[in-house]
Amino acid sequence: MPDDQRLITECLAGRTAAYGELVSRYQDRLFNTLLRFLGNAEDARDVLQEAFLNAYLALESFKGDSQLYTWLYRIAMNTAMTHKRKERVALSKRISRPDAAEEPADHSAYNRPESNMVRSEEGQRVQNALGKLSPEHRLVLILKDMDGQKYEEMAEALGVPIGTVRSRLHRARLELRELLERDDEI
Repeated sequence: MPDDQRLITECLAGRTAAYGELVSRYQDRLFNTLLRFLGNAEDARDVLQEAFLNAYLALESFKGDSQLYTWLYRIAMNTAMTHKRKERVALSKRISRPDAAEEPADHSAYNRPESNMVRSEEGQRVQNALGKLSPEHRLVLILKDMDGQKYEEMAEALGVPIGTVRSRLHRARLELRELLERDDEI
């Protein structure tokens, strides 16, 4: 958007309030995607803040070849993937040291900040099934079926060919369907 480019130019010229306008413009949309991907509002807020900081520090590298949202989205998702990796490493360290005096996290539905958002039983089932998918499959489902992005936008944001996006989406939908059907049988 031409307005985005103007704000970027102003920000690079030293008017940091212009970056605040960009953050205000895109934070809600990015937060919702991160929330669906990470499954935790607190983590989504932390990752979003870190992503906007990373984007600010790299603002000079934005060439304008893609939309600003796509560029911000890639930064946010890379930050989220890094967060997930760190989370897995921390979990494996805790598991390997069972004597550590740490209180276990309460992951019950009643303790999650986002539980108010997921009100219906079906919504909770889908959210649980999404959590069992690989990050790549979860991400394409969120982008296409929840955010309504086009294949071209998804391919650009993920840095993969459109065929890969379609293949991942197909596999993700099949896997999600299987998980939900298994849940019905229980």
